[in-house]
Amino acid sequence: MFKIGDFAKLNKISIKTLRYYDELDLLKPIEVDLQTGYRYYSAKQLPRLNRILALKDLGFSLSQIASVIDNEISTDIVLSMLDQKRNEIHDTIKYEKMRLLKVETLINRIKEDDRFMLKYDVVLKQLETIKVAAVRDIIPGYSKQCNLWGELTAHLEANNAKIIAPCRAIYYDPGYKESDVDIEVMSCIASNVPETDRIKVKELPYVESSACVIHKGSYENINMAYNALLKWIEENGYKIVGPNRELYLDGEWSTNNPEEYITEIQVPVEKIQ
Repeated sequence: MFKIGDFAKLNKISIKTLRYYDELDLLKPIEVDLQTGYRYYSAKQLPRLNRILALKDLGFSLSQIASVIDNEISTDIVLSMLDQKRNEIHDTIKYEKMRLLKVETLINRIKEDDRFMLKYDVVLKQLETIKVAAVRDIIPGYSKQCNLWGELTAHLEANNAKIIAPCRAIYYDPGYKESDVDIEVMSCIASNVPETDRIKVKELPYVESSACVIHKGSYENINMAYNALLKWIEENGYKIVGPNRELYLDGEWSTNNPEEYITEIQVPVEKIQ
């Protein structure tokens, strides 16, 4: 038999982990000294420990592992669990490959243009009143706008609306959100369009002063334009006084290359007194 410290050291796991497995009845000591409280383990327990560690390495929870190694679930269910885990791993690999491609693209862009990180020129503009047809909703994330745009476009086309480019969106949340994004997508119109329960016709209000910047490239990198804009607002003594707008000057409707997208970000501001 081995003391818990020796057993942990030989198997390259912590004593704390073995104690936790004991609490969960996942791997209990083969013997506990009633006088000293020392836990002892046997080499015969190594196959069970190895199965626990192998399944844990695959991402299974400890409760799932207990069910598997104690034969509380059928072989078919185990195979189904493994198949699901395999699919999750494939999805993770696909996502990480996409992230790698974005990183490589950014590296290449910076190498091609030494001023890449400094290219954002901020200007102040007045935003005139303009008539729009709009639909507002809470969406799961910033990239999940397509259904709203589809809904708005279908309504405008069905009513032969005269649309004036560019389309735009307003983000009403006070800060960045991981989910439940409050967004209103809209198209400028030069004709009357009937409203629905969701699609409204209104005038965007006049804005006396808006800090604006142009972002060229994928929406995945637009945060850099926002960073430059926020830095400019702070350094020049302004404060934000309204929800930010995005004008989509060029996008997927005009080019197949996301690096050719052109977006103007507009943030209503006023000078701090």
